[in-house]
Amino acid sequence: MISVGVLGATGAVGQRFVQLLAGHPYFSLSVLTASSRSAGKKYREAVNWRLDAPFPEDFGDLTVSDTTIESLKNVDLVFSALPADLAADIEMQCAKAGIGVCSNASTYRMEPNVPLVVPEVNADHLGMIDLQRDSGWDGFIVTNPNCSTIMLTCSLAPIRKFSFTDLKVATMQAISGAGFEGIPAMSIFDNVIPYIGGEEEKMERETLKIMGTFDGSEIHNAPFSVSACCNRVPVIDGHSMSVWVNIKDQIDKVEQAFKTWKTSLPKLPMLPEKSVQYMDQSDRPQPRLDRLKGKGMTVSVGRLRPGIRYQAMGHNTIRGAAGASILNAELIYDRDYL
Repeated sequence: MISVGVLGATGAVGQRFVQLLAGHPYFSLSVLTASSRSAGKKYREAVNWRLDAPFPEDFGDLTVSDTTIESLKNVDLVFSALPADLAADIEMQCAKAGIGVCSNASTYRMEPNVPLVVPEVNADHLGMIDLQRDSGWDGFIVTNPNCSTIMLTCSLAPIRKFSFTDLKVATMQAISGAGFEGIPAMSIFDNVIPYIGGEEEKMERETLKIMGTFDGSEIHNAPFSVSACCNRVPVIDGHSMSVWVNIKDQIDKVEQAFKTWKTSLPKLPMLPEKSVQYMDQSDRPQPRLDRLKGKGMTVSVGRLRPGIRYQAMGHNTIRGAAGASILNAELIYDRDYL
């Protein structure tokens, strides 16, 4: 078993990490870190558990530590749910000290020597770990992208073989993506907020890196343009999006690609039977009905129309955050980087 820790264990994504790591066959959770106001408390006392899942009693008596390199000296891998500004220093300290980092933070996503990975899309980018070690790091940093970028790139995996030069996406993002304290109730009830700071830029940049090619020394961005428009809507969990891709006159082939596509990844604990599930119903996917498909790790696709236009949806804190980092770690483990 690999000894692991969770950085930022009391927040929305941190809680999801803790929930998903309970009983994991590869990883033994032994360290939970949070802010100084929680340090020294038992996890059950420090956390205000708010997930739609039972509290993981196995970890209730773990003592929460400050987020310092000293608190992590006995772990091999950490999952980071820290805000970007707090992640920068501690994640780099870990990587240089021989600790692997699977990060949900945005801090290092666009660094040229750090892989930004969605395993079903660009598993080969994990080869950048070798470049990090060649530069003197004893550990590594591997990031997963923004929650909406994950849904988008997963949905593109079955159709990446088709030629296109232009992609447009409009998102309808759940309130849990802003964290437990992210949006005042009076702002989101009976409302749509047509702006999420930094989100559009992340989708536009991250998609090109993920869909790009790794030549063994650097990543070359994908040869198409991305334009994103991001909206916050009054849904608890599940990011939906409308996607336009300029694939012309091949709708039957595109539909067949969605229906038959299977990942070539090995069987991993967090990998769903279907990473992308095509839905024939004219009014699907819907967050309330479809977000927990594949235990929250499946991206649902539907409403395919000429253009090519389609809808995609997935669970933002499972597939789009904690589950994505854990799946990255499972693949890293499978490839003997741990």
